[in-house]
Amino acid sequence: MAEAVATERAGTDWRALGVLVFGACVIGLSPILVRFAQTGPAAAGFWRLVFALPLLALMNQRVTGDLGRPSRMAALAGVFFALDLGFWHYGIHYTSVTNATVLSNLTPVVITAFAWIFLKQRPKALFLVAVAAAIGGAWLMAVEKGGGALVNQPLGDAFSVGTALWYSCYLLSVTEARKTETASRVMFWACVLGTPLMLIAALVLGEPILPAAAAGWAACVGLGVMHAVGQSSIAWAMGRLPTSTASVVVLVQPVVAAYLGWILLSEPIGPLQALGAAVTLGGVVLAQWAARKKAS
Repeated sequence: MAEAVATERAGTDWRALGVLVFGACVIGLSPILVRFAQTGPAAAGFWRLVFALPLLALMNQRVTGDLGRPSRMAALAGVFFALDLGFWHYGIHYTSVTNATVLSNLTPVVITAFAWIFLKQRPKALFLVAVAAAIGGAWLMAVEKGGGALVNQPLGDAFSVGTALWYSCYLLSVTEARKTETASRVMFWACVLGTPLMLIAALVLGEPILPAAAAGWAACVGLGVMHAVGQSSIAWAMGRLPTSTASVVVLVQPVVAAYLGWILLSEPIGPLQALGAAVTLGGVVLAQWAARKKAS
């Protein structure tokens, strides 16, 4: 019986891992669609959530049959996700797609650092080496100017690093909320609460709200579909996988985004930038491996 249960759990883990990879690949489309949205960065986030809401409501209705009320953790997830979107979309606006996606995926380092500082889980020396590698790789990426027409790479890189902090808070709050709620309900209420925050940010910053042409509207609708499918897949999988594992697997996202940026936005990856990206992602993976080794 124990062997059968273990086999079932292993199968469930592999299924969750596959769904997580799929969700990360879908989210990899996000930077491209943000560039094509023809709105301000925060406004693109607003339309992303607006068009995702009907799909998320339908998903939740089919799973639970009731939208319920937002829990405290789901509401917190909405706030953190709005901050995450705002910082990331501005990072995409100012720097290259590669830099924006790689630097924003320093999330595993932030999560492990949180455990060290607040949970008193002191990391081993190997983790500190991994962090140094990730920071060194990020520095290499910042040194070389990315391809394409960049508005302000240093500022965009800073926004992208800030995204990692907010996304870490979002992942932790979703993981906590998933203990008592379905993924569809968590995503729906996070979206409901994040939508007005994105609109307020866009208005305060004086951004253009409406896309200028049909292509911009198509990109905004695409952002909504991508969000509903990709983020829901990630949230569902996170209920079945450790947060540290999930935060490493989603590193598929910057690879997809960098490749699409090269093909669709003419943002070739220079030698130092490629080396920096590889070192950064390698440092992130090593940091999580060191953390799991300590935990085991």
